[in-house]
Amino acid sequence: MARFPHVASFFLFLTKLSIGQREVTVQKGPLFRAEGYPVSIGCNVTGHQGPSEQHFQWSVYLPTAPTQEIQIISTMDDTFSYVVYANRVKSREIYVERVQGNSVFLHISKLQMKDTGEYECFTPNTDEKYYGTYSAKTNLTVIPDTLSVAMAPQTLNKEEGEQLELTCEVSKATAQHTHLSITWYLMKDGEGSQASKIISLSKDFTLLPGPLFTERFAAGDVRLDKLGVTTFRLSMGRLQPSDQGQLFCEASEWIQDPDETWTSITKKQTDRTTLRVQPTVRDFQVNIRAESTVHEGKSLELVCLVMGGGQDPHLQATWFFNDVEMAHIDAGGVLDLKKDYQERASQGQLQVSKLSPKSFSLKIFSVGPENEGAYRCVVAEVTRAQMGSWQVLQKKQSPDSFVRLWKQAARNVVVSTKNRQQAVWEGEALTLLCKADGAENLLTVAWWHVPQNQTQPVFVAGMEQDGTVKLGASYAELDNLRNARLEKMDWATFQLEIASTTLTDSGMYECRVSERTGSQARNQSWTQKLSITVKPLESSLQVSLMSRLPQVKLTNTFDLSCIVRVGYSDLKVPLTVTWLFQPPRSRAFDLLLQITHNGTIEWGRGLPQFQRKTKISQSSFHSRLLIHDATEEEAGVYQCKVEVYDRNSLHTNSPVRASASSHPLRITVTLPESKLKVNSSSQVQEISINSNTDIECSVLSQSPGNLRLVVTWYFSPISTDAPWLRILEVDQNHVVKYGDEFQTTRRKQKFHAEKVSQDLFQLHILNVEDSDQGRYRCAVEEWLWSTNSTWHKLGGQTSGLTELKLRPTGSKVRISKGSRTENASEHSEVTICCSLEGAISPASLFSVMWYRQREDSGSRMLVHLQHDGLLEYGEEGLRWRLHSYRSSAADFVLALQRVEMKDAGKYWCKVAEWQLHGNPSKWVSQASDESQPVVLRVLPSEPTLPSRICSSAPLVYILFICPFVILLFLLMSLLCLYCKAKKLSALRLSMQKEQSLWVNLKEAGGRTTNRMGDDDEDS
Repeated sequence: MARFPHVASFFLFLTKLSIGQREVTVQKGPLFRAEGYPVSIGCNVTGHQGPSEQHFQWSVYLPTAPTQEIQIISTMDDTFSYVVYANRVKSREIYVERVQGNSVFLHISKLQMKDTGEYECFTPNTDEKYYGTYSAKTNLTVIPDTLSVAMAPQTLNKEEGEQLELTCEVSKATAQHTHLSITWYLMKDGEGSQASKIISLSKDFTLLPGPLFTERFAAGDVRLDKLGVTTFRLSMGRLQPSDQGQLFCEASEWIQDPDETWTSITKKQTDRTTLRVQPTVRDFQVNIRAESTVHEGKSLELVCLVMGGGQDPHLQATWFFNDVEMAHIDAGGVLDLKKDYQERASQGQLQVSKLSPKSFSLKIFSVGPENEGAYRCVVAEVTRAQMGSWQVLQKKQSPDSFVRLWKQAARNVVVSTKNRQQAVWEGEALTLLCKADGAENLLTVAWWHVPQNQTQPVFVAGMEQDGTVKLGASYAELDNLRNARLEKMDWATFQLEIASTTLTDSGMYECRVSERTGSQARNQSWTQKLSITVKPLESSLQVSLMSRLPQVKLTNTFDLSCIVRVGYSDLKVPLTVTWLFQPPRSRAFDLLLQITHNGTIEWGRGLPQFQRKTKISQSSFHSRLLIHDATEEEAGVYQCKVEVYDRNSLHTNSPVRASASSHPLRITVTLPESKLKVNSSSQVQEISINSNTDIECSVLSQSPGNLRLVVTWYFSPISTDAPWLRILEVDQNHVVKYGDEFQTTRRKQKFHAEKVSQDLFQLHILNVEDSDQGRYRCAVEEWLWSTNSTWHKLGGQTSGLTELKLRPTGSKVRISKGSRTENASEHSEVTICCSLEGAISPASLFSVMWYRQREDSGSRMLVHLQHDGLLEYGEEGLRWRLHSYRSSAADFVLALQRVEMKDAGKYWCKVAEWQLHGNPSKWVSQASDESQPVVLRVLPSEPTLPSRICSSAPLVYILFICPFVILLFLLMSLLCLYCKAKKLSALRLSMQKEQSLWVNLKEAGGRTTNRMGDDDEDS
């Protein structure tokens, strides 16, 4: 099982238990394994009713004969194997391991390419009936071992404190998707074959330091960087003598099986590099710390202290008493006691130990008169020699320390801290020691605290003679991390520990030791005080933000590390880390996410793109963001902020105890460098008319990643100053877009593109004609697709020219080559002609294309008179002013009506000859020629009388508006005369009526007078 670490993955597949129904299951395939490496395939059977131990038979069906069973091995028949597998089974290269009665593994220790096939696990029936399945199959594919690991062997001599860099080249060419893991090892001198892991890059791209290099990795002295695609660099800063040995790199290739477990399929190591580290000799001093007088029967401890020297030296010490060696302890901790002291040590009266890298202890537990005298210690700094022994670099000895016995009835109380320091950081544990000397009697102790700037003492804790402990009111709560703990270390030493200090714990601490003596049971007390300072956490809290890749390539992954540093390493206060982000065009920071002290993650609302692509890892002093698939949206300025809370009051909305922010860190996202390279060599193709041809565009190299290519085909006809015309373009989504001059159905049928392979593109030209002669080239562009649905152009290159020529057919068109200048007046008509020279074949048809070029623009096709007489205009608006026709068999005319000033420029024609070719026959252009340009100058037209009249506004008013005004005036005058005449006629008629009335009245009056005269006469 040890040789097959991936065997455990077999237990992950599902087993269906069905009562009374036999079922055989085998490890799910297909499985891919490398040649020369082992494989294990698991098989088990369930639902059987026979004995608990079942038998298994393994067979294989090879790809060359998929229906032919080839027997490999059986658990019940030693002769089961075919000849091709018999020797490998006999040599245990192939064997079956039984895990349980109903489960086995087929092991192949060293795979061969011929082992590829479909493997079948069969279980003979042990039941009364055949019911269920008795075999199962899985596919195994043996692939070549393509893993390559290389590092040149060498011997390096370094001095302590220098830097080391080694590179390892790792490559693979496996067709399947695999991952690599890289590990650097150090094999120290004298440790046999045991190698220590320095650092590794796991298969899931995680950096993991070895156990011996964890602290140096956190300090940045051990790094593993990937340079390019295949190069992995180990960097070790501030080398130590312990780094001496042989270094090598090991690479493993991993593949994911269908059950989603990762399996190592190949593993290789490089040659070894020998590293020698010369230690730096550092001067140091040695002193002994001990009590000069000690009570008889009490314990005595002498501490040999080394002051100065390096940060972590290798030291060994030798103790002397009255110039006679007592004990020796080497740098590895091996103790050597002289014969006179071995017995005392075995009886528990003497102890020699190493307290720290720079301190050694000699303890005598019951001091007697024989222990009075001069003590001295000798310390030597050593380094490990090549053969494993210790080599002395320098040696120093301490001054003599004299010890004398002292008998005294009174007690002396000493109060100190455990680490000999009277200042602690906020949140750090405070440990106080109270030690009394004298006779070994039962003592009572009480600890009191006088807070800073106060006078009233506060009871902390106390212990009675019987060991009963009593805590003060503010220290007794169990859920309060500030609670106190009082312990009795020996008969006269009492230790008080406050788990997590606050600023209020500063002040004076007093230890009161009491002893009950005499027949009257009177208490005697001794007191000692010690001042303690609690330093605020805010003054030591530092936050730094860093990234290994501040300049990130588009779609790559980058990381951000927020590192918290305090004045001590054992921080026991809750932290909340807030990540902020400032986009490039913003002046303010937005909330990216917040990781609270209880592990809750709260995302900001304005930056949704981070939530789906960010991996978060959090530890006590390190918050890390791993942002995948970088886009322009992630470019900007980042900052992290750390807040420290008081854990004693987390549930009471307590204010922040301390906070600190890192410096802003700008992350830029740039486009990857384009690796595109297109074949730039030129060539000439000469083909027959009416045949088909292909123009190739070959890509020699491309950039890695999620890239698409845009391929554009261009054509330049055989003509003087002929421009490049865009035939068609195949964009990132494989959509074909034709150029303006190739939008006709006929040209779309003639030209079409094809992607032959990942690196080869072709332009197919059907029924090549004379007009298709010219130069062809392709332009290739690399475009990168990012997750924010944006295309980014990385680069582009143009291929070499392919010149397409037609083989001579004996036919040649010749146009008269006379250049001339013609003048035309504005608003007139003009005709431009071009003529054929030489004999004209009766079997030929001709087409003509007329072109124009202005001074302020390029050339353009005006009209095309096709060989079948159809007219095709370059612009639809030209249909009403242009006309092209054939005035005779050899003459072609362009008629331009109503000439305008903008029509000035150069005009020329291109005549092509058409003949029937092929079977079935079709008209094909086989030869063409262009005329010399005709320069047309447009002159302003001479003004005529009507035009002069129309060009003068006052005259237009006189000639057209005044007659209407005069006519209106005449009409109004006639109307007035008519009205006046009508009034006069009415007045005349009225006067005639009045005259007639007076006449009648007069006649009537005369008759009356006459009658009155007659009456008078009668009377």
